[in-house]
Amino acid sequence: MVMLLNRVYRSMLVVFALTSVSQADDAAKQTGTEYAIQVLSDISYRTEADQSDYGAQRCRLDVYLPKGKSDFPTLIWFHGGGLKNGDKSRLLPNDSVKTALIAESLARSGIAVIAPNYRLSPQVHFPAYIQDAAKAVSWAKKNMGSHGADANRFYIGGHSAGAYLALMLAMDTAYLESEGIKPIDIAGIVSVSSQTMTHYTVREEQGIGKHTITADKAAPIYFARKSTPPILLLYADNDSPARAEENELFFAVMRDAGCKNISSLEIKDRNHGTIASELIEPSDPARNAITSFIESPK
Repeated sequence: MVMLLNRVYRSMLVVFALTSVSQADDAAKQTGTEYAIQVLSDISYRTEADQSDYGAQRCRLDVYLPKGKSDFPTLIWFHGGGLKNGDKSRLLPNDSVKTALIAESLARSGIAVIAPNYRLSPQVHFPAYIQDAAKAVSWAKKNMGSHGADANRFYIGGHSAGAYLALMLAMDTAYLESEGIKPIDIAGIVSVSSQTMTHYTVREEQGIGKHTITADKAAPIYFARKSTPPILLLYADNDSPARAEENELFFAVMRDAGCKNISSLEIKDRNHGTIASELIEPSDPARNAITSFIESPK
């Protein structure tokens, strides 16, 4: 079935890729602006009195602001790491995907970036990390206006496990609704190499084998429907095993459900790590797709 989906949608993906790159290039030519940035570090976004020391340490975020710009869009960007590892700075020597560099680069282009940490498995289990993600979005909605953000342009995104969190927030509306946020309040979702079935770490927590594929309430695809915020799916041509196929299946099921505001793009000459690490390059096609998605009118 996946091979058939590949053939059916390949031409659509190519057209989208060319359009996204062209629009982003045009925007860059029109502005030509690189902003200085201001970084606000280690802000607590969960302040419950009964929070554990581990939760207090992990539930913090960094904010990257384009100085001298107002009414800017905001991207809440969750790091990857299989729901077991990762950090909002990710500046470890052996870590190829450095979230802080991605955030700095996008902020210099005029997009504010919020990079949260969240609690990880096995210290917590599903759905704790998704609840943390919802709390981080709530903090952004409540606080970014005072820094000059456009209240109508809040985007949620991430890479790998971070993209999974972003998709879960979009697809299972209960998480954001518990924070008083409706789907219409989110301008769009940027998913880079997400799992769209039940995440393998969640399956591990359930006692299910890594290769026993399931789609329960911990799977974005479980909630496929017509009405969602706009969604951009990006994945690599040399991504993790079955990751491209998961994204193509999710795209197909969403389209079949009547969703018209979902786009999907395969990034050539990239693997699961470089599709994110190369986002810092101005000419990177994934970056151009993201900036076009964020800057284009919805």
